[in-house]
Amino acid sequence: MFFRDVTGQDKLKRQLIQLAQEGFIPHARLFCGSAGYGAFPLALAYARYLNCRERTDTDSCGHCPSCLKYTALAHPDLHFVFPMVKADREKDEDVCCDNHLSEWRDFLKTRTYFDLSEWQNYLNTSKTAVIYANEGNMLFHKVSMKIYEADYRVLFIWIPECMKDECANKLLKIIEEPPKNTLVFMVSEEPDNILGTVLSRLQRLNLPPIETDALARVAEEKFGIDPSQSWQFAHIAQGDCLKLADVIQTSDENKLFLELFISIMRNAWTRSVKDMKVLTEKLDRFGRDRQIRFLRYCQRLIRENFMCRFHVREINYMNREEEIFSAKFAEYVNEMNVYEFVSELTEAERHIAQNVNSKMVFFDLSLRIAVLIRRKEE
Repeated sequence: MFFRDVTGQDKLKRQLIQLAQEGFIPHARLFCGSAGYGAFPLALAYARYLNCRERTDTDSCGHCPSCLKYTALAHPDLHFVFPMVKADREKDEDVCCDNHLSEWRDFLKTRTYFDLSEWQNYLNTSKTAVIYANEGNMLFHKVSMKIYEADYRVLFIWIPECMKDECANKLLKIIEEPPKNTLVFMVSEEPDNILGTVLSRLQRLNLPPIETDALARVAEEKFGIDPSQSWQFAHIAQGDCLKLADVIQTSDENKLFLELFISIMRNAWTRSVKDMKVLTEKLDRFGRDRQIRFLRYCQRLIRENFMCRFHVREINYMNREEEIFSAKFAEYVNEMNVYEFVSELTEAERHIAQNVNSKMVFFDLSLRIAVLIRRKEE
């Protein structure tokens, strides 16, 4: 990965490049932020830049021996540590990231932005991924050896909040007294969950949300979104590349969800029990996962309609169709009912997740909304 592969974050790129050129390179850095902000590709691009033999003022060259090995993710002085799931009957001390490097490289070669859940899906497991204590021993062994060829040996630890305390404690000595030209880069989504003694010894770099204009260009160039709609998609994504992809991929489903949401509210206003039953039958034919997604969509739209009353577009995250509907509907979501609206939808989601009969859940929800929608502000 190069700096040019990282969407937005231009200020941080310039900062890292300048520090590298000036030779000010902290030995232990923590890159943190939502996975969709680009902490991982930024940290890896920085590691590549530090070791590039012909780097420019803006990026690595891409063709020197170091860059070629970084492209293959096979540089002998680049060491990855990442959460793993141990196999049945496998002991903690037998789990080693080095034994799964081929899977890790294949995973990275097709992705720039990803999170822990995507990695676990790639591993085809529902178990919790962990960085086991044995990784601390492996890193100690690696740093005891001479650097092969790079200017800087990089220990790259992804999701350090998944480290077992035994592993984190073993890393303390490396972080406090690293061998010459050895760097520790950690990439975290939830830095507050990192062991405090480790966290306090890292120089932290917080990634902000990606600029909306930069995300809009991604929507146009990567997803083929029309320029007239790209900014809207980027705004809804709230500076997150992963969320942008999700917003675009679910746009067709969200159109259906909006139609259903409108029907529920219309039936509630007219108090048409017959129409409520018809809609309940339709929702019952959805699978449980889709029913849950619909209820979460409803919660989001209630929140957005409540925020409409403040007339600040920057804090609203709706597409054009939702905005048109909300222009009239927003007046029915107010301080007297917004909390209960969300509470009823959340309770319905919980019941669906627990396999309660969906016809009962949605019909009861419709009746409760019929009461709430007529509740006016005092």
